[in-house]
Amino acid sequence: MSKKTNTRIEKDSMGSFEVPSDAYYGANTMRAVLNFPVSSLKFQRDFIKSLAQIKKAAALANLDLGLLDKAIADQISTAAANVIEGKYDDQFVVDIFQTGSGTSTNMNINEVISNLAIEKMDGVIGSKVPVHPNDHVNMGQSSNDVIPTAIHIAAIDTTTTNLIPAIEQLKNSLIIKSEEFMDVVKTGRTHLQDATPITLGQEFLGFAGQMDRSNSRIKAALDGLREVALGGTAVGTGINTHDEFAKRVCVYLSGWIGQEIRETENHFQSQNTLDAIVYMSGALKTLAISTIKIANDIRWLGSGPRAGFGEIELPEVQPGSSIMPGKVNPVIAESTAMAAAQVIGNDLTVSIAGQSGNFELNVMMPVAAFNLLQSIELLSASLSNLATQCVNGIKATDRGPEMVEKGLAIVTTLVPIIGYDASAAIAKKAQYSGKTIRQIALEETNIGPSELDKILDPSKMV
Repeated sequence: MSKKTNTRIEKDSMGSFEVPSDAYYGANTMRAVLNFPVSSLKFQRDFIKSLAQIKKAAALANLDLGLLDKAIADQISTAAANVIEGKYDDQFVVDIFQTGSGTSTNMNINEVISNLAIEKMDGVIGSKVPVHPNDHVNMGQSSNDVIPTAIHIAAIDTTTTNLIPAIEQLKNSLIIKSEEFMDVVKTGRTHLQDATPITLGQEFLGFAGQMDRSNSRIKAALDGLREVALGGTAVGTGINTHDEFAKRVCVYLSGWIGQEIRETENHFQSQNTLDAIVYMSGALKTLAISTIKIANDIRWLGSGPRAGFGEIELPEVQPGSSIMPGKVNPVIAESTAMAAAQVIGNDLTVSIAGQSGNFELNVMMPVAAFNLLQSIELLSASLSNLATQCVNGIKATDRGPEMVEKGLAIVTTLVPIIGYDASAAIAKKAQYSGKTIRQIALEETNIGPSELDKILDPSKMV
């Protein structure tokens, strides 16, 4: 140990290097910390958890195959389990903007698990004895197949655990409001202009349908993520790994996360592309766009309270202005829209990362992982928040029904009786005179009041 600072000297394939004495990571990780002082962004806890699950499953698989000593395998498994539980999150210190394969992060976890195991076996931390980070923790693996596999596992786990329940929560909230508002007749709008009547419930049913279909798209994208690159090692050929290794690891992973994980049938595409990740990101972007549509419509419908549409009342959750007393803003919808905008931006990053595969390897895996997982995290939280703090408390006002009678689009029901041109003339006259369609129709046609009431009944138009 150095007398100058609280460091220890470790050796790697490039020579000696100083490492903090209290760190479980080693020289390879420390080099990466110094090489990539780019941002404050690190891999999310969900990714580190998935990476540790792979390391644990790998140790157990190699033990099953007779390739790893039981004492070493047991200690690797125990150390990995502690990482899975989040006990050593502070040891994962490599920047997202690192080597494109994620090798630095793979070595980060290899070193942490190795040293945790060495400590339990009364060895010297950093000595690589009796548990070597490459020979034992990384046995049968390469960063090139481990990192994309970890991305898939983390995305599957967080999507099924957090995102899908959030989508279903918002969908169910919208369905409940749809049923509550189904008899509230209001003016429809197309091109931001008055259109034929619709019910407020039908509008909310449309929102619920968007969530339902986004859910289906995301579930379809999940199937592609269930196919993993593990077993291909360096370039997809599977060099230095047992033929049964990846299949056995996948069995362990499937049991732990409750989802079928399978080794790819084509390792060469699985390691040199991020196609499944790009597809998933696209499904998340579609969900984000749907979410912005819903959030914006809710904001517009609740605009006012006097100078806007004012057809719904949104829950009042906080003061809206530092200068205008009494002002309340649609902040939950705004927050949701901003999160969705970030997801759309993340998708562009993932798309660029996806096209950055050169021959046998994609070289933007870390940034693709970070953005994909952040998108899942943002959508999970914001959709649930939109349901809980906004949609569940929405109330209908009388403004929508009151404006139906004053609207011009109800003239549409006169077209089959008096024709398009005559109906258009009535609409124009009503618009410029300030009278209603009913009043002008009584003046301009031979239709009696009772018959006109039936023709212009808004409830029959929906």
